[in-house]
Amino acid sequence: MRLALIAAVAANGVIGREGGMPWHLPQDFRYFKNQTMGWPMVMGRRTWASLPGLLPGRPHVVLSSQPLDLPPGAYLAADWGQARRLASALAVKTDAAMAGRTPTVFVIGGAQLYALALPEASDLYLTEIAAQVQGDTVFPAWDRRAFVEMSRHPQHGPLQAGGAPVRFDFVHYQRRADGAARRCTRPACVP
Repeated sequence: MRLALIAAVAANGVIGREGGMPWHLPQDFRYFKNQTMGWPMVMGRRTWASLPGLLPGRPHVVLSSQPLDLPPGAYLAADWGQARRLASALAVKTDAAMAGRTPTVFVIGGAQLYALALPEASDLYLTEIAAQVQGDTVFPAWDRRAFVEMSRHPQHGPLQAGGAPVRFDFVHYQRRADGAARRCTRPACVP
């Protein structure tokens, strides 16, 4: 079972502003969809509220201490342990797992949930935005030495419609198993 965190993160760690995302990157939306499709996603109540509705093809596990009226395909969990167990059970029953892929649970935010899940994460799928962005929510600090960069795919695009293009990279990090510091040296990983 893989536990993966997926987030878009500005150079200063910002991931959100006033309950939303401080950018609009269509390429990032496609990346998010491609990575999470078919797998359960765990999210906090505010992240759930920020979605346009149930995202197709993925079970949603919403972590909240408050009762919520959720549609079919979304499940309520009262704490991180319950959310993790429920999402793990859902992951092994997905079509992707049945097709032989390693069952994966994606944590999609917010900041408090990222902080809870980070110590257990096997993978990080980050859109690293090479810009300082104003915001009020940040991704938790993490030890880059504990992870290996598996891939890096450079992109360019405006953070907002009509804005100047900014570099951002789709980066996959995997937790090191042997404790040795390594860095990806493949051409796709070199900025």
